[in-house]
Amino acid sequence: MPVVYLGIFALSLILSFVLTRYVRNLAVARGWLSLPTFDRHLHNTPLPRLGGVAIFLAFLLSAAAGIFISWRYQIFQRGFSFHTLATILLPAVLIFMLGVLDDVRGVGPYLKFAVQALAASMLFIGGLRILDLPVLFGAHQFPWFVGLPLTIVWVLAITNAFNLIDGLDGLAAGSALFSTLIVFVVALLNQSSPVALMTIALAGAILGFLRYNFNPATIFLGDCGSLFIGFLLSALALESAQKAPTIIAVAIPVVSFGLPILETALSVLRRLISGRPLFTADREHIHHKLLQRGLSHRQVVIVLYAVSALFALLSLFLLWPTGSSLGLVLAVLGTGIWMGVQHLGYLEFGELRRVAQRTMEQRQIFINNLAIRRATEELKVTRDYEQLCRILVAAFGTNDFDAFDLSVKLLPNDNPGLELVQAHLHREQLCFGWTKSDKLRLRDSFALWNLTLDLVTTSNRRRGSMSIQRLYTQRDLQLDVNLLTAVFPVALADALDRVLGQAMQVMSRPEESTRLVTAQAG
Repeated sequence: MPVVYLGIFALSLILSFVLTRYVRNLAVARGWLSLPTFDRHLHNTPLPRLGGVAIFLAFLLSAAAGIFISWRYQIFQRGFSFHTLATILLPAVLIFMLGVLDDVRGVGPYLKFAVQALAASMLFIGGLRILDLPVLFGAHQFPWFVGLPLTIVWVLAITNAFNLIDGLDGLAAGSALFSTLIVFVVALLNQSSPVALMTIALAGAILGFLRYNFNPATIFLGDCGSLFIGFLLSALALESAQKAPTIIAVAIPVVSFGLPILETALSVLRRLISGRPLFTADREHIHHKLLQRGLSHRQVVIVLYAVSALFALLSLFLLWPTGSSLGLVLAVLGTGIWMGVQHLGYLEFGELRRVAQRTMEQRQIFINNLAIRRATEELKVTRDYEQLCRILVAAFGTNDFDAFDLSVKLLPNDNPGLELVQAHLHREQLCFGWTKSDKLRLRDSFALWNLTLDLVTTSNRRRGSMSIQRLYTQRDLQLDVNLLTAVFPVALADALDRVLGQAMQVMSRPEESTRLVTAQAG
């Protein structure tokens, strides 16, 4: 039997090698080329994108040869089912035709999903279905109206996952090769001859195609190839899971398809977080991020091959499950994915992390917000300039700011009082400054950012401005800035209008002048 599998693999490999060359030359002669018309395209010259035709034909012919041998010489007597072959191959042909149509004329996303859902329903009717989810619901079996949507979601997810990573020469085909070999090993252990026959034929077809698709590629996989491979693998994984309906049977295909599943999950999350349509193409995929970090085209493909191989290796550990094997595999995967996503530097996840951190620090934000709100209420009733300065120092002294400068414009009818004029008046303005530490008095030596508030009263009179400063730091500002830009400036301007519009006699104490009422000399 191993000789038969090896023969099918060799036949598929040779057929794919020959057919890919023929399809490439034919497509070039007929002008069936993919032009680099979009920014996301990474190729510079027009290339044919019907490589999936060669894979499909090589797979079909080698699988037919295997079926004929099994029937003629009764090699696969045990566990061989022509019903399983028909259940998988018929909808797979439908998906292949959909891909060809998309490559030649273009098909909208909704029609593609509709046809894929129809193909998934054909699998469900044929008996390939998700019966349970042991991770979440134990051994509880689902009724058909639950199992059918789950089966459709699984097929759509895996089919389009391989289509989504088809952005670099050889990436989708190489990743699919690793996944195909894992499904083949699982089929051998489950004694599922139809699945083993189809996977070994598919592996040979992919490998023969990679000779022309690896960087620099002379032909692309196309949707007819990526959709066909993705659908076939999703169907074969379902068939393997029927033989061993346990948590391990579900986990093995999920882990072995790790790279395309990860890419799909990241793309969906990114677009949901940023509010973009799910079907919008961009240059934010994993391979684009690696290219942006300075890796060459070929280096990125090799790195992602290594990632696919790692996913495949980890899935093999689940073939001989122990009490801790699943937990160990999930721990390694979770740690690796977390570190990888952090290294890629997605802006969406950085913003999500910032929001989560801000949520953790919500108590400090409450405290700082309350200090500004309390100052706003106290400013509404203060009638003393020095008290006004103390309110400002109390509000910002316990906040995340490091300094502020208050410049008050004097109006003709103002009567601030003789003592106040002598202490604070400079060029027809009252000036008051505060810093959190003495070293910040030399502000030219530090990098600061400023928030300047125009002080306008409720009667629309300008009373100067207040400049709030903070040192540049990695720590986020723990304050709702809207509090400073909405009610607070108006309350401060009204308080100044009230204080300066009446006669005051302020006794300025020398020991407090440097801390609270610092005269600005220019």
